[in-house]
Amino acid sequence: MEKLIAKLHYLQFFTIKKHTIQYTFKNLLFVFIALTAGSSIAQEKNRLVVLTDIGGDPDDQMSMIRLLTYANQFDIEGLIATPYGSENAVEKVYLHKIVNAYGKIQNNLEIHEKGYPSETQLSASISEGIPFRGMDGVGEGKDSPGSNQLIQVVDKEDKRPLWVTVWGGPNVLAQALWKVRMTRSASEVAKFVAKLRVYAISDQDNSGPWIRKEFPNLFYIVTPGVNAGGGFHHATWIAIGGDKFHGRFDGADFSLVTNEWLDKNVRSKGPLGAMYPHWKFMMEGDTPSFFNLINNGLSNPERPDWGGWGGRYELYTPKNEKWFLEPETRPIWTNVQDEVFGFDGEWHTTNHATIWRWRSAYQNDFAARMDWTIKSYNEANHPPVVQLDHPEYIIAKPGDRIELSATSSTDPDGDALSFEWFCYEEAGTRAMSNSNTGIKHNINSYDQSKAWLKIKRSRVMAPGTGTMHIILAVTDHGTPRLTRYKRIIIDVQK
Repeated sequence: MEKLIAKLHYLQFFTIKKHTIQYTFKNLLFVFIALTAGSSIAQEKNRLVVLTDIGGDPDDQMSMIRLLTYANQFDIEGLIATPYGSENAVEKVYLHKIVNAYGKIQNNLEIHEKGYPSETQLSASISEGIPFRGMDGVGEGKDSPGSNQLIQVVDKEDKRPLWVTVWGGPNVLAQALWKVRMTRSASEVAKFVAKLRVYAISDQDNSGPWIRKEFPNLFYIVTPGVNAGGGFHHATWIAIGGDKFHGRFDGADFSLVTNEWLDKNVRSKGPLGAMYPHWKFMMEGDTPSFFNLINNGLSNPERPDWGGWGGRYELYTPKNEKWFLEPETRPIWTNVQDEVFGFDGEWHTTNHATIWRWRSAYQNDFAARMDWTIKSYNEANHPPVVQLDHPEYIIAKPGDRIELSATSSTDPDGDALSFEWFCYEEAGTRAMSNSNTGIKHNINSYDQSKAWLKIKRSRVMAPGTGTMHIILAVTDHGTPRLTRYKRIIIDVQK
């Protein structure tokens, strides 16, 4: 075990707090197998429950429609409506309407990829919370069909974790946790909590901070804070399309998230597209919560610090900010910055960049899936299949030359392929700058199917050991152009 820990020294978070050590050791073997045996584990379908305050801001309806075009990528085990607005309305009718529209095109989606659940299956997963906001909906007598369903889903005999994506307030989850703690032993509660993975779209009521404080071992991704205090401006998820609202950031291609783009690529395409509303403030604020669960070769859901379409997060206890409802008392997966060259020709170093850097890829992918709802296989485009000619985990030393190759990659439609190899520097643990020039590691022939790089010896910052994450993005030349990825981890050792 000591050798294994040394080999996976980039699991930095096991030194943060005593209570996180247990989480790390539990996942150590998982990560080791994922790195040494390819991406077979990462490709397993993720279990998913969605808590959504659908019926308020139309962005929940928008995100739900995108989610269903990827419904074959997950095992969806709950679509639970939660309260919104001053009246604490709970309107699962919106879920039924969207699922009904999905039922009209599910067979067409199956032509393009297998594994889409039936309308009947999804309808059976729909449930609801009670019309009380935040902690007013938690405690004795506050059980709901949604909280009971969530408990049943977690209790299923399934070794996979359950992802709970929170698009509004999380008091359905809070009530489930409250009840389990009141009715089970400490070891049973710990087992229940260990099966959960939460990605929350900021804090939309006070039940989120309560959950994090009361259940310190719970895996929780969030940018803390409420909109009333300006919290959404600082959130990572806002980068899905909040360039001009809430987020107010530069660098991304805003033309890809306008209502005009959505009219052309989504709303005009069949009965599901027709359900997609015009945005009031911004497009699909909740979508990042499930993006890293999509099997596109880029993300590892268990490692938010590796990054992906849903953003990149690191595990630490953030300092208190004025938009927090209360100080954070434990490490959570939260904001971290990437440095990205923007659409405007400038460099940007922000947490928002961890999402918008992938915008053209995730928007093109959505446009293609909307095509799948109405077109035959031959009329639509399908993503390339990326194949490496070497392992995804490579041990190296300073000075080594690393050969990279993906010549076996193919496209199901016979389209030409473009290649881009790049180092995702922030995801690794090895400082990248050259001590003399400040130039970061260059990948030679970065736009070819075969490339190479040399592990630089000289350093500006110690240590010279650590991990480097090399991303291969393969894009086809169909319409729209679609991208899939492979991640190679180079473990530089002495």
